[in-house]
Amino acid sequence: DRSEKSSTIVTTNLPFSKWTDLFENTTMVAALIDRLTFRSHILDMNGDSYRLRSTLQDRL
Repeated sequence: DRSEKSSTIVTTNLPFSKWTDLFENTTMVAALIDRLTFRSHILDMNGDSYRLRSTLQDRL
């Protein structure tokens, strides 16, 4: 059992509110989010894409 013994990183471009669009079972989604967010650090990164900005600068 890895619970509270090891780190897990999950990345997604969907906010939690959209996970039910991806997974049909809303009860399962709620349980998954509950488990993933327990004692977690959530980084909500909104803003311009660094890669896009870098690509556009390289073209100049």
